[in-house]
Amino acid sequence: MYEDLMDKNALLFTPRHSARSRRMTGLGVSREGVTILRKKWTFKMRAVVTRVSSASVEIDGLVTGSIDKGFLVLLGIKDGDTEADVIKLASKVYNLRVFSDSEGKMNLNLEAVGGSLLIISQFTLYADTKSRRPGFTAAARPDIAVPLYELFISECKKAGFSVETGEFGAMMNVSSVNAGPVTILFDTETM
Repeated sequence: MYEDLMDKNALLFTPRHSARSRRMTGLGVSREGVTILRKKWTFKMRAVVTRVSSASVEIDGLVTGSIDKGFLVLLGIKDGDTEADVIKLASKVYNLRVFSDSEGKMNLNLEAVGGSLLIISQFTLYADTKSRRPGFTAAARPDIAVPLYELFISECKKAGFSVETGEFGAMMNVSSVNAGPVTILFDTETM
């Protein structure tokens, strides 16, 4: 009956779903009272960006990267992410205006304050927490993630920023002094 409204990726929800849950998931209700979601709710590339006074990354007891004022970027890459997603996200991050101007308003971007970036690969941003032990199957495999991670770094450098990094796949100790704190979550699905 509703096949003409559906595609293979659509989901149906019955009227028993609350109005609140429909609002939270972006669902709508048809005239027949059946809630229709035309597209699966999926997240793509994610970045957690924290404004820092300083940040550093240590691998095997050695500091491999450190910055003063700037952004600590935890970057998660998912299967299906593209170079276009990387370029768009990198631009959003380094143009983010969250540094205070002379009036104390968050109005300045990284370039205006002479800031740097510390970029850390973070596959755990795609943790499936349905059970007590998280799964990470949504995260991209290294053969897909590494080139996109490196492209993100390259895009930030190409824009003229000083960039420090961790090591993809390594066990890292990341330290930061959060300024504010100001932490912004990006995902390319909603940009």
